[in-house]
Amino acid sequence: MYVIVDIQGQQFKVTKDQKLFVHRINASEGASVEFEKVLLSDNDGAVTVGTPVIEGAKVVAEIISHVKGDKVLVFHKKRRKGYRKLNGHRQQFSEITIKEIIA
Repeated sequence: MYVIVDIQGQQFKVTKDQKLFVHRINASEGASVEFEKVLLSDNDGAVTVGTPVIEGAKVVAEIISHVKGDKVLVFHKKRRKGYRKLNGHRQQFSEITIKEIIA
């Protein structure tokens, strides 16, 4: 069984006991969170598509840790003008594990 769920504006295909990284969630480590925007559900070939979401379906997850992603370098340059600008960024992520799928 898998579902497609919307987590903070991004869609993920999740199954039970799966670990994934999502954008930072404002909750403490070890806390349980629920995502109610389930867009599609597949239960052994029986596919249910929401319009736009499936009523009564939700995904329960637990926050394992908060981590930073790899550094992304943003470099701007204009040729023959002597203009160069380098900027770095590290995105904040939360590692979650899917505990239960209610569909």
